[in-house]
Amino acid sequence: MSVENDTPRWQAAGQSVRGAAHERSGMPNQDAICWRPDSGAGSSLVLAVADGHGSTRYPRSHIGASLAVETATQLVHDFLSGQADAENLSLVKRAAEEWLPRALVRGWREAVGDHIKANPFSEVELDALGRGNGNDPDKLTTAYGATIVTAAVAERFVLYLQLGDGEILTVTDRGVVSKPLVKDDRLFGNETTSLCTPDAWSDFRVSFQPITHKQPALILLATDGYPNSFRDEAGFLKVGSDILKTIRAEGLGQVKENLAGWLSDSTHAGSGDDVTLGILCSV
Repeated sequence: MSVENDTPRWQAAGQSVRGAAHERSGMPNQDAICWRPDSGAGSSLVLAVADGHGSTRYPRSHIGASLAVETATQLVHDFLSGQADAENLSLVKRAAEEWLPRALVRGWREAVGDHIKANPFSEVELDALGRGNGNDPDKLTTAYGATIVTAAVAERFVLYLQLGDGEILTVTDRGVVSKPLVKDDRLFGNETTSLCTPDAWSDFRVSFQPITHKQPALILLATDGYPNSFRDEAGFLKVGSDILKTIRAEGLGQVKENLAGWLSDSTHAGSGDDVTLGILCSV
């Protein structure tokens, strides 16, 4: 996508669908997606997806996921605005790595606290948490447990933040797909780090990448239900190059139109979990 004639450099798109297993059980979609600015277009954008844990121990995790993406996108958007005129990218990188995870966890916990005040726990929810924990703020926060995956694009850098499972893929102009974050070996099976754990900020993986040559053509964020719907990792990675080809051939609008159907097919044929995919596109 050209930036000439004030054309936005980046566009955001995405979709979340309820998992096939959750449709059968009556459980709500535990995933959430959000981007800033709301228009989904501009020279800088922030996109986040989150996945609530979903078990009986986390009766409000779908709300926790929604609060997570709202908190993350607003916080990082404000961060980008505050760094727009910063000349020293090393200082921006340090703030992104050291300050942002703490601020994000703090903001999420504050949002959870406000939600609890406005929506006291029911007897059923307190039973799920365990009697005697009703006055323990940490135990109440556990009810909202969720993961968070965030990507932000600015004129001079790209920023990735992740806590817990899920995936980020980047696609170059030539269709080469890669992962910008190192693997967290603690994430296996149903085990994941979480916003609701003590010192959650320390479990974030962060990558700050100055744009020295070409920026990514495409950035994809997915909750774990999507990659888990593929037979192997190669099949999931191919999604990146396939979406890039579709955008170039038919436009991002065509992807938006078909995305819900693609994701619904993947959960019914694959993991059965909720599936969410977010897209940042610069082509």
